[in-house]
Amino acid sequence: MREALLQIASDLEIRTDFDDRVRAEVARFVADPGIDDPSLTDLTQLPFVTIDGPTSKDLDQALFVERAADGYVVHYALADAAHFVPISSALFEEATLRGTSFYFPGMSIPMLPRELSEGLVSLNPQVRRRALVFVCSLDATGEVRRTDLVRARIESRAKLTFGGVQAYYDAPTQSPLAREAFAPSLDLLRAVGEKRLALAETADVVRYRRREIEVKLGGEQEGGFVVLEAARLAVEMYNEQISLLVNREGGRLLAESHDPRLQPIYRVHPAPDPDKLGTLRALTAGIARAHGLDPAVWALHEEETLNAFLRKLPQGGATARVAEAVERQAVLVNMRSAFSTEPARHFGVGAEVYARFSAPMREVVGVFLHKEMLELLSLERPADNAVDEALRARIVDAANRARDVQRRINDQTNRLVLDHLFAPDLAQRERPARRGTVMGITSSKVHVELDSPGMDVKVYLRDLGRLRGGIWLDLTEDGALLVERESRAPICAVGDAVDIKVVDRDKGQDRWILDLHRA
Repeated sequence: MREALLQIASDLEIRTDFDDRVRAEVARFVADPGIDDPSLTDLTQLPFVTIDGPTSKDLDQALFVERAADGYVVHYALADAAHFVPISSALFEEATLRGTSFYFPGMSIPMLPRELSEGLVSLNPQVRRRALVFVCSLDATGEVRRTDLVRARIESRAKLTFGGVQAYYDAPTQSPLAREAFAPSLDLLRAVGEKRLALAETADVVRYRRREIEVKLGGEQEGGFVVLEAARLAVEMYNEQISLLVNREGGRLLAESHDPRLQPIYRVHPAPDPDKLGTLRALTAGIARAHGLDPAVWALHEEETLNAFLRKLPQGGATARVAEAVERQAVLVNMRSAFSTEPARHFGVGAEVYARFSAPMREVVGVFLHKEMLELLSLERPADNAVDEALRARIVDAANRARDVQRRINDQTNRLVLDHLFAPDLAQRERPARRGTVMGITSSKVHVELDSPGMDVKVYLRDLGRLRGGIWLDLTEDGALLVERESRAPICAVGDAVDIKVVDRDKGQDRWILDLHRA
């Protein structure tokens, strides 16, 4: 299957090799990484740790949290990619051409050579590394009082995993982490994370309940893919809140500087379009009618915010599938976020201004933003304005294009996974039924999320019509219910449990023909 993934990369014209100029620059940094630079502030005494997934190798961030007299101080170290990827270098040119690192099941194509992204730049444990450190002073409620930045030398004490830290939180006396010097910092990470989540709730930031789906390459015996599912851990949300905090503060500092020598890049996310919200209100009312549910709870009302609506939906029990489908429809009203040269609100995180500082080894935007911040701090000399403005325009274009490419990677990878899942069914006389939830219905297809694995599949209405003897199909209840046009017999509603069976493979259309029945 690796060959199929590499073919996707080739079809999307993703660069996979680094030229001799880039390799020569990497070799120079290997010989002299600049760790002993006397201009760096020495923070090696602080017990930083990284917290990532178990297979992560490009460690962008390390954190240390300490108690202040009446609040907290968050030290958030970001890999000093701007030092290793200066704008005049072949490395920067290559990073700009790529825009980002690209991720596939079981493999990645890095933006920077692995000698940097997994070596010299990565905040690996027990070695000294360069970092741009955000020092955020918070009050007792978690609100920011002050943010300072320093270019520093740090040494991470350990490479921790989300699962390991969560196990410490759940049963501290049974965890080996309890004996470590950084254990108090982990305790304070939880405290700050909870307070930042509470502030987001107060600000009416929409927080969706997600389950994490990870696709990996299977071993030789599987011959394909393994789909892993897990509930999102609390520590992941705490870690995310610190990352969001730093990105908000970095964006704010750049926006408030009004320095004409700077060329910031922001991440903007418009609020949902009012027309889309109107469609959602009609759809949720239809879902409530289709399932005989109380519209006071299940329908979005005009005076109600999206967050307040989603928070009141019951979780679990007999209506769990309906709640999941409603939340999926709420997600779909969101506008896409994008990189921009002008500051604007980021609706998704509830920030008036936001910038992506936290992935400097995986996004060229991060490298450029670090450079701009160093110029703001007078730690680097600003580049010529005309040069920087032209470069910024290229980076914004490259970064937005790279996100589109990653979406296409995900779509094509999911198709490979579904092919691997469904192909064996064709050899069976009695086709297996796979349970799922109807997440949405359009004029041409039913969207179903399978229970296991949690993948999305499309059931085309014209296939259903042919399988049922050429019947006409019709949508009612503002798109919540699919019925037979003549008999008006219901076929399925948004939120229904359904069973999916493979009928055939349409090679001409390159898609699966699936049948669907209410469970």
